[in-house]
Amino acid sequence: MSACPRPARRARAATVTRAALALATPALLAVGVAPLAAQPAPTFPAAEMAARRAAVAERVGDGVVLAFGARATVGFSGFFQLAAFRYLTECNEPDAAFVMVVRDKRPVSTTLFLSPIDARTAFYDGFRADSASALATFGLPGRPYAALAGVIDSLAALGLTVHHIPDVETMDFARNDTLTRGQEAVKTIARRFPQVAIRNAMPHVLAARARKSERELALIRKAAEISSEGHRAAMLTANPLHEYELRAALEYEFTRRGSERPAYGSIVGAGQNGTTLHYMRDSDPVKPGDLVVMDAAGEYRGYAADITRTIPVSGTFTAAQKQIYALVLDAQKRAEAMSKPGMRVRAAADSSVAVRTRGLTALGLIMSDTATFDPPWRVDCAAQPMQCRQANLWMIHGITHGIGLAVHDPLQGTGPDATFQVGDAFTIEPGIYISTRALDVLPDTPRNRAFIAAVKANVLKYQNTGVRIEDDYVITDKGLERISLVPREIDEIEALMKRRRAITP
Repeated sequence: MSACPRPARRARAATVTRAALALATPALLAVGVAPLAAQPAPTFPAAEMAARRAAVAERVGDGVVLAFGARATVGFSGFFQLAAFRYLTECNEPDAAFVMVVRDKRPVSTTLFLSPIDARTAFYDGFRADSASALATFGLPGRPYAALAGVIDSLAALGLTVHHIPDVETMDFARNDTLTRGQEAVKTIARRFPQVAIRNAMPHVLAARARKSERELALIRKAAEISSEGHRAAMLTANPLHEYELRAALEYEFTRRGSERPAYGSIVGAGQNGTTLHYMRDSDPVKPGDLVVMDAAGEYRGYAADITRTIPVSGTFTAAQKQIYALVLDAQKRAEAMSKPGMRVRAAADSSVAVRTRGLTALGLIMSDTATFDPPWRVDCAAQPMQCRQANLWMIHGITHGIGLAVHDPLQGTGPDATFQVGDAFTIEPGIYISTRALDVLPDTPRNRAFIAAVKANVLKYQNTGVRIEDDYVITDKGLERISLVPREIDEIEALMKRRRAITP
């Protein structure tokens, strides 16, 4: 096992020589304990994987791209690779790392660093791809993980900018990343080589991931198909007594149809629980008269769907429930009409808000379309007046996000003028959530007292009514395509639920 030699002090110039770049691609060294079992066929051809890395390299310009994969799990939970790492390498092995040297916007060398596994552990956890098989398995030269530190030191000593890809599960919570292996590596580089610039390369990866290829869209369609059948199975589950029985129906069907795992924690909230956006305990009773919000989907070969349906436990919506449900569905359809190639993403969202706002006014749940309140969360109403509209108390989340290797994946457009583009995959998920709990948390101000006095009787009429309808879409050269084909019309849902099968004890 060889380590990269340290370069001479004079090699620390900004200009990179071919000899110095060769440090990143030494001869492959065999590591491992036994012949590797047959690996599954790659999902994507080598040319597409190379194109992904080239797209990131073009955005980086020059320097070293450094990424760490997910750690091996501790205990008995399954291993799943981080989205960014999987996107660049298609490597689904734990404790791996990736280094790409970039010059003049092109990859000069790429190396996959893999951790060996001892024979006894391999009989428990399975054999891993090793550095000797990396080229054949992943199309990338491999090295033992133990060599990574020396390679990083050698490249950092040259003064190359380090473009680090944070090893976080999802970018939603990246700001909380302080103790991952990647962050520790970055701290070490900064301490040992203070002259080296360190940049966050995740924006470059997200930009490359935003436009889905035809193969990616096929996997997303498959995930949506599997997830749609899960929702049908839940609708066909008769006499459930608890939320977890509906979750079981959903997740059983996901698994039966080839999903590796739920794409996120399944949300099955009945009654009041349906007004909690990310309710995941799924343990309470369900009762006739309740609505159940089911936000659940499967992941297929790493690609996620994201579907929500709201159904009546009894199989039939009440008149009041129909009013809220129809309002949300109208808002979704309006956003669909505005979600076509070249149309602004914000305009689609605004159109959905406008539909729901008018409906909430008509139902007496807000004082007027433009009426305001004093929110219980921090917001500058002067700078963001729309955030202080009374309607936002009943519909506090956005309606559109990308889907792909993460359930919240990037879209190609960013910023207020972003438009839908061919290759986008995304959701439209308007919701309305009515509960006196929302009134109870309002600050005691004159404006809020007037608001509560005007609407409380109607809030009680729709008490604990949560409705969310979410579908998955792709943009092709033919326009918008809805790919989550689950019943969503009131009469369609009720007709399907009439065919429910009894649960056998």
